[in-house]
Amino acid sequence: MENSKYVLNQVGKGLQMGMDSITNITEMLKDEEFKEVLLTQYNEYDDLLNRVNDEITKFSDVPEQLNPIQKAMGWMGVELNTLADKSNSKIAELMLQGTNMGIIEGVKLLNHNPDVENNIKNILTDFVAFQEHTVEKLKKYL
Repeated sequence: MENSKYVLNQVGKGLQMGMDSITNITEMLKDEEFKEVLLTQYNEYDDLLNRVNDEITKFSDVPEQLNPIQKAMGWMGVELNTLADKSNSKIAELMLQGTNMGIIEGVKLLNHNPDVENNIKNILTDFVAFQEHTVEKLKKYL
């Protein structure tokens, strides 16, 4: 049970970080098609986060949130990395880096927590599969 809560909270925090990054980045995008790709990614993250939160409540627990320092660091990272270059290519590169980190963390969680319940494994598997699909969409903008 503790592993299940840990896994859910880690995925939840990763989803929150991705959603925050998308919110920060879409504000600077001028390309509407690219913005739509990111908003689709945001909506899928939101759906996955709702599934995570539903599972956490089954443990009579509340989902962990990103702390304000983590949120500020994410915002500062986006701002610093796009200070000189706000091109689609640069933004796609940043999003690919974050998405690849999500894939790595998701696969590690799957591999290191084989005893979690099937519904939690399904969330993790969906999370990784969606991230992999998103990588292919983002490559177009490099």
